[in-house]
Amino acid sequence: MSSAPDTVKVAVIQGAPLPFDREGSVEKVMRLTRDAGERGAKLALFPEAYVGGYPWGLAFGTAVGGRSPAGRRAWERYWATAIDVPGPETDRMGEAAREADMYLAVGVIERDSTYSRGTLYCTLLYFGPEGALLGKHRKLKPTAAERLIWGEGDGSTLPVIPTPYGRMGGLICWENYMPLARMTMYGKGVDIYLAPTADARERWQSTLQHIALEGRCFVLGCNQFVTRDMYPEDLEIKEELDAWPDTLCRGGSAIYSPMGNLLAGPLWDEEGIVLADLDLGEIARSKFDLDVTGHYARPDVFHLWVNQEPQLPVDLEGGPE
Repeated sequence: MSSAPDTVKVAVIQGAPLPFDREGSVEKVMRLTRDAGERGAKLALFPEAYVGGYPWGLAFGTAVGGRSPAGRRAWERYWATAIDVPGPETDRMGEAAREADMYLAVGVIERDSTYSRGTLYCTLLYFGPEGALLGKHRKLKPTAAERLIWGEGDGSTLPVIPTPYGRMGGLICWENYMPLARMTMYGKGVDIYLAPTADARERWQSTLQHIALEGRCFVLGCNQFVTRDMYPEDLEIKEELDAWPDTLCRGGSAIYSPMGNLLAGPLWDEEGIVLADLDLGEIARSKFDLDVTGHYARPDVFHLWVNQEPQLPVDLEGGPE
């Protein structure tokens, strides 16, 4: 007989951000993690780019063929609020996970600390209940104008983390529209699928529901609630927000079951914590008639190969054989 738990309480934390405030953002992660733990959560998810910021409405002074000095200064400011992984900020978030005795996933803006230190990545960090940094995922394909400010991750950061409640992993925002990326997560046996996002459209709910049905997994979707007045008054390119509405992101955090049923949320137009108790037996029950990497697969017809090797711009140790 298995000693695994039958249920687990999970939380998606729809926090309001503190743009361009790294210290304040980390402090808020720690506080909201503690709040979720006090409410019984054993696994919690924060939104995409929560620490470091998702810069809704900003173009950083760019146009085709041009960049402005003010935009460069604003990007420097954005770069300065990103974090190194690992680093002092990851230590503090790990401590928050340890104090709350939970698995914790946090969307951050990661500064490349290996090579030039000039590239930023949209990254999802995983922490364990003992406080350790268990893994990270760098967004494979920034969407549209995100490509102005973020680099692309590679296949070496596609972890699925074993937990007592099943295997935890996921993709960031519109990566979830990449069928082969989803199939990679399914192939790694994900049970609790994390989908932090910046997409607040109501139609995003159908994406979360589809992933749950397709992967026969629980899906945790997490977004932020953001208004224009949350930005610093002295931001060098603040005028770029003038054409945008007062509410930049409505949220829409929600939790779905492996049968596509809505368990909690969506939460709109406010900050808050969305909680649900997951019946872990539903994962096996749901795969009775659909298992896309098992009895519903056709490996004789379709085959996916995933390159999980780090793609190094400069190889200082290797070279031609």
